[in-house]
Amino acid sequence: MDIKGWLAATALKLMGKLPLRWSRRCGRVIGRIAVLTGSESLRVSRINLEICYPGMDPAEREGLARRSVVETAIAGCEVATIWHQPWSRSEDQIIRVRNQQLLCNEIQDDRGVLVLMPHTGNWEIFGMYLATLGSSTALYAPPKIAALDPIIRAGREATGVQMVPTNVHGVRALLKALKAGGIVMVLPDQEPDSSGGDFAPFFGKPALTMTLVHNLQQRTGCRCVFGFGKRVEGGFELVFLPAEQAIYSEETKVSLAAMNRGVEACIAEAPEQYQWEYKRFRRQPEGKSRIYRKQ
Repeated sequence: MDIKGWLAATALKLMGKLPLRWSRRCGRVIGRIAVLTGSESLRVSRINLEICYPGMDPAEREGLARRSVVETAIAGCEVATIWHQPWSRSEDQIIRVRNQQLLCNEIQDDRGVLVLMPHTGNWEIFGMYLATLGSSTALYAPPKIAALDPIIRAGREATGVQMVPTNVHGVRALLKALKAGGIVMVLPDQEPDSSGGDFAPFFGKPALTMTLVHNLQQRTGCRCVFGFGKRVEGGFELVFLPAEQAIYSEETKVSLAAMNRGVEACIAEAPEQYQWEYKRFRRQPEGKSRIYRKQ
């Protein structure tokens, strides 16, 4: 018996039984403990924020790093509630939706739409909501803890999201969905394998950036929209933001730079809710970076 998997699955199920306000409180406690103990999440967040906001007052930047660690912990706890509770209840917790017409205009034109969802706020509820607007497809890599797989799948597929593997078969499914005028969800700020990315500026620093979005857009002529679920009092505000025209450029580097600027625009809406603990600059053009190396 996989004790570790059983414990993780049990903890997730128990957390899922809590109402949203209590799962957020649990996340806040966990996050504050991570800050007080000087966790790896806090250390990496500090490094990333120093890279991305070099002109920010150091005290303000430290405060942002600490708030970000807490917000990330909250996100981790509240998704358990979102996956467990009926969608009707989660839908009631969506306080408002901003700029949804950006997406609806493209759907009405029978164009496939790539919705680019950075790791800001709660991307799970945002993705589930998208599936209520039209046929939706997303890449899915099973978690390292196998016991969590059925829980995550059940949660994400509750509103009809089609989950496809992160391989060539999955990419073919994304192409098919876009050509049929559907919605495809992609997390654009994940670092890809070297073969699936190129370097583009992210907050002015070279970051290995996925070329998947550019390739899908060029092959299908689909449109791009950014979006995320912003955490607000009592629930969520779902936000849609436009993509720059440059994202449709045939030149890969021009397109990737525009995509990263779109991610930056999402982050600017709620900097503390971005997952700054992710090692976004781990690889650099000259090779593996030592940016995150412990001193």
